Formats: sequence, structure tokens, C-alpha cells
Amino acid sequence: FTEADFYQQNFDPQAYMKEYYSMSDSREGANVFVMQNLRSLHKMFSLDELRGGTLIDVGCGPTICQLLSACERFQEIIALDYTDQNRQELERWLRNEEGAFDWVPVVKCVCELEGDREKWAEKQEKVRKKVKQVLKCDVTKANPTGPVSLPPADCIVSTLCLESACKDLPTFRSALRNIGTLVRPGGHLVLVTILGETYYAFNKQVFSCLCLEKHEVEAAVEAAGFEVTFSEAQPYEVRNESTDCRAVLSLVARR
Repeated sequence: FTEADFYQQNFDPQAYMKEYYSMSDSREGANVFVMQNLRSLHKMFSLDELRGGTLIDVGCGPTICQLLSACERFQEIIALDYTDQNRQELERWLRNEEGAFDWVPVVKCVCELEGDREKWAEKQEKVRKKVKQVLKCDVTKANPTGPVSLPPADCIVSTLCLESACKDLPTFRSALRNIGTLVRPGGHLVLVTILGETYYAFNKQVFSCLCLEKHEVEAAVEAAGFEVTFSEAQPYEVRNESTDCRAVLSLVARR
């Protein structure tokens, strides 16, 4: 299984984003994947109960997809990731630095889902304003942000993270308990998890994933002290070399 140190040494955020998020005509599979996830996140962050002060993004990677709908519902955002280069890449975009990844096509898609494609610049500005901290985290630790302790948030979102950070089901269940401590009682967990995937690949490198079933994820969420209020698996029909993903699970749960 791909260990954390391998990510730290070998994960190339620019190559990853180019492979999966560039929204170019030549990458039909990647586009389907991104659009499916953007629609799911839009749907979940349109639920009445998902709003509040602080949102923590666990395992943000170098991406902002998971914040584009969320930023309309929360006042401030704290982004967490294990890998130094992912956090640096995200910070480059937040500071609007030259050479940062161009998220405009993705942002426009979300604005279109929300009814006004032309609000993309406003949306980017909102995300940049609301992300207050970008911190290191390790979901396998009892306090994922240790030595820093964060006050419990109103909501945590974790997309495409736990299945690649956890080598087996006990580790996955334990990671959900660990990140569950970051959310206040009555707060929410928003999860986007790949089902039936054993690997994803880009840039001639292969990263392993924990092959999960819907009922296993739901049971792990419940065991971590949450009540599942929304759960929907969408099949992923595209077949290519970059992943053997079978479906994507979107889930909301209340602590």
C-alpha cells in the first residue's frame, strides 16, 4: 500500500491536477469524474442544515473543488493536508501567485450549477478570503492536526482522501473516529469517497487505494459517532488506465 512517506516524496500536485482537473476535451474520463463530484458537492452543500461558522477540509490535496459550493455556506475555512507540496500548491493559488493552477474552468462549472456562470471571479475571491489557515494533518493520529489543537468546527468535508490514506478497514474506521473529533456535537460530516477502487495513477506513478463498499463506509461513519442523513452512490462508467474506480459515494452525516 502507498505509504504516507511516498506521497511526501513523490506526489506531484501539478501533474495530478493536470491529469484529473484540467477540463480539456482530450480528458473525457477526468471531466466526467470532476463534473460528477462537483454536482454531488453542490447537492450536499445545498442542504438546509449545512451552514455555519467554520468548515474544516480534511485532506484537501492541492485542489479547491470541494470548497466551491461550501464557501457559500460557511464563514471561514481551514484546509488540512498531509503533504507539504500540496499545501504549498494550494497556498500559491490562495495568494494568486503566477504559475498557480488555473481553476477558472472548474469554478465556472460550479457557478453554472448555482445559476450564474459569470460569477466565477467573485467565487474565487470568496474562497481566497474564507480560507484562513492551511495546516498539516495526519488522519491516522488521534489528534489529526497535532501539535495544533483546533476548536471543533460546524462541519468537516473530506473528499477523495481517506481511501488513499488508509491501508485497511480498521485504519479507515479509526481515521473516521479521529477526524470526527474535529467537528462539534450536532455538526456535520460531508464525505466523497471512491468505491471499488484499488489504485489511481498519473505521471507514470501508481497510488494504491482501499477498495471500499458503500455499506462499509456507512457503518464506519456510524461507528465514529455519526448518524448518516444522506448517502448516494453514483456509478463511474468510464474505463481507462488512470483508475479502476467503480462508483463515487456522497454522504452527509450528523454528529
